[in-house]
Amino acid sequence: MTRRDVLQNVAILLGGSIVGGSVFSLEGCKSSDKQVNALFTDKQVALMNEIADTILPTTSSPGAKAAKVGDFMSVMVFDCYEDKNQKVFTEGLKKIDELSEKKYNSSFIDADPKDRTALLTELDKEQKDYQGKKGKDDPSHYFRMMKELTLLGYFTSKEGATQALRYKAVPGSYNGNLPYKKGDKAWAT
Repeated sequence: MTRRDVLQNVAILLGGSIVGGSVFSLEGCKSSDKQVNALFTDKQVALMNEIADTILPTTSSPGAKAAKVGDFMSVMVFDCYEDKNQKVFTEGLKKIDELSEKKYNSSFIDADPKDRTALLTELDKEQKDYQGKKGKDDPSHYFRMMKELTLLGYFTSKEGATQALRYKAVPGSYNGNLPYKKGDKAWAT
């Protein structure tokens, strides 16, 4: 008897309560090359990776692109955002590319790194102004969403937690009075 047979039999015995798990083990997750999920294409995920990498570039530690933050963003927006926020986010991706075309005659992905940084710096100022004036029920600015997801995705990734932050896989006893020197990395654990 194979593992697959066992899973099918257990699913039948439990009245189909784990049919989802059985189906996934039998079928596997399949996605097309063009569409990551119902919301984003591979091209949009690549754009999100470039935006994230412009926000958190590679330095002495890997950048956001190495941590695949674009993939993280696509999952978070698709699975966790309300429809109105999904719409703001996806329209924001289009706006970033349109602004890049208008200002630098190239898509954001093909733009010079200095131009990317300049564009995102302008958008950061715009989102700060917007956030200060927005109403209670208004959605956040699209660039604020992207920035927050970039930070969350990066610092919870293996690359961010183990290479950008101090990391100890199995911490010892609690010591609330550790010496700190200016410039030390923050702790991930």
